[in-house]
Amino acid sequence: MGEEEAAAARRAILSGWVTQGPEVAAFEREFAEAVGASHACAVSSCTTAMHVALVALGVGPGHEVVTVSHSFIATANVVRYCGATPVFVDVEPETCNINPTLIEAAISPVTRAILCVHQLGMPCDLRAVRAIAARHGLPVVEDAACAVGSEVLSETGAWERIGLPHADIACFSFHPRKLLSTGDGGMLTTADPALDARFRLLRQHGMDVPDTVRHAASTVVTESYPTLGYNYRMTDIQAAIGRVQLTRLSAIVERRRLLAARYARAFTGVSALTVPHEPSWARSNWQSYAIRLTDPTRQRPVMQHLLDAGIATRRGAMNAHCEGAYPAGAWRAAPGGLAVSEHLQDTTVVLPLFHALDEARQDQVIASVMKAVEA
Repeated sequence: MGEEEAAAARRAILSGWVTQGPEVAAFEREFAEAVGASHACAVSSCTTAMHVALVALGVGPGHEVVTVSHSFIATANVVRYCGATPVFVDVEPETCNINPTLIEAAISPVTRAILCVHQLGMPCDLRAVRAIAARHGLPVVEDAACAVGSEVLSETGAWERIGLPHADIACFSFHPRKLLSTGDGGMLTTADPALDARFRLLRQHGMDVPDTVRHAASTVVTESYPTLGYNYRMTDIQAAIGRVQLTRLSAIVERRRLLAARYARAFTGVSALTVPHEPSWARSNWQSYAIRLTDPTRQRPVMQHLLDAGIATRRGAMNAHCEGAYPAGAWRAAPGGLAVSEHLQDTTVVLPLFHALDEARQDQVIASVMKAVEA
């Protein structure tokens, strides 16, 4: 973020309207246009976006949601916020995304939705997921927290951005780790106007009259609360920043793709590691670039070697089912187990990749990784 974002925040502050208002409405319109969505609804985080999505779809106690454990813990948490049980499906080793061939066996009579993830920005196989969901009459929610700017190849041969949406609902994050940030925040996109209206009701305490309408009314307006809602609003200060960030999205994605290609050229053929796989029908935004080590005992030593060289790394996606917050009974594993998810948690290393990274510093990372895997 720079002077333009600071000026945008100042504009919102001095306008006298700092909570959800005209800047949020403008950001929603501009985001929808950027991803090709009919409707976009801003909220306070991707976690709240996914929670609202599941509530709007009627997920509640006694239900199950098919999803992955191999993701940031928020993916599983939102299922439990609804009183439902997450059913964890294993992932593909090449993409770290849900394995579509394992989904059908995870569906039960109480399944109410499929929550798929575009892990680290790499699109999952939405076409396969949607086909399975259609056979069982289930809605699909995309956890697109990492995927703003990522694309998939449509059946017509055109590249379409994640968020169109290709499923029923897509949920985005604007956390500082993401390509587009508002400090924190989230967005839901959908083609269904009824769902969009439901999101807007739920994000603001279930209030049936928006603030903008009430404050602009020439007659006295008294709101009512027909349903239980939440305080999940985005502020106008955040939205003003997001509008500036959005203008940079295409350039940011282009730069990250160039840097990811440089990593791939450098590491392809190195026996101690595997580079990420991008399917022919997908274009990642490369929110994160995670190499996979051949030897799981080398993850921490390699990361420590790089840290000693002044290079920060992180492991790849975590597994919710390995955490204390997920004791037995809080989740169910789909047939086949979660061996791939567990292996990936212990072998992936996320390397520095950000659009301001220059080639000289990236070459330093590459050289240090080579030394680390040979050590």
